[in-house]
Amino acid sequence: MSAPKLIAIVGAESTGKTSLARALAQEFHSPWVPEYLRRFCEERGRTPYVHEQALILETQRIHEDVAIRDAAATDAPLVICDTAPLMTAVYSEFIFGDVALYRRAIECHRRYAHTLLLSNDLLWVEDGFQRDGPQVRARVFDLIEANLESEGLSYSVIDGDGHTRTLNAMHVIDKLLNR
Repeated sequence: MSAPKLIAIVGAESTGKTSLARALAQEFHSPWVPEYLRRFCEERGRTPYVHEQALILETQRIHEDVAIRDAAATDAPLVICDTAPLMTAVYSEFIFGDVALYRRAIECHRRYAHTLLLSNDLLWVEDGFQRDGPQVRARVFDLIEANLESEGLSYSVIDGDGHTRTLNAMHVIDKLLNR
């Protein structure tokens, strides 16, 4: 079997990234990589400072590397990544005005076979430290899409709620896997 393909799930806050990652991992019998930022915030009881953003980016990448090895060992076709280093760079720009992480984030992002960019069509739900509110979602979506476009990275916008969102994502991945 070939090496597992990496699928990045990105989007603004409260767009269903984690729920979709879990559903896709189950459907495709593949590991998923949880968002490291969430764990970072839970362990420290706060959001990160600007000087901690690079650590978050690199730790996300390391967790993906571990999942790639695990997937290869079990012949899993995919590794589903609940967010990506690009998200760290986008939020670093959005929150801190810091664009220094983009070069490394794009370098990391080039290894994904495809990116699922989640639309803002779900109801915004507060769930902890990382929530800035629904008013920021359009700007964050635009920053993500602009970076994907400018770098020529392969992506699909995924919309719909609940099962429809999952089916839309599954359809994109099925085409990628030629299923």
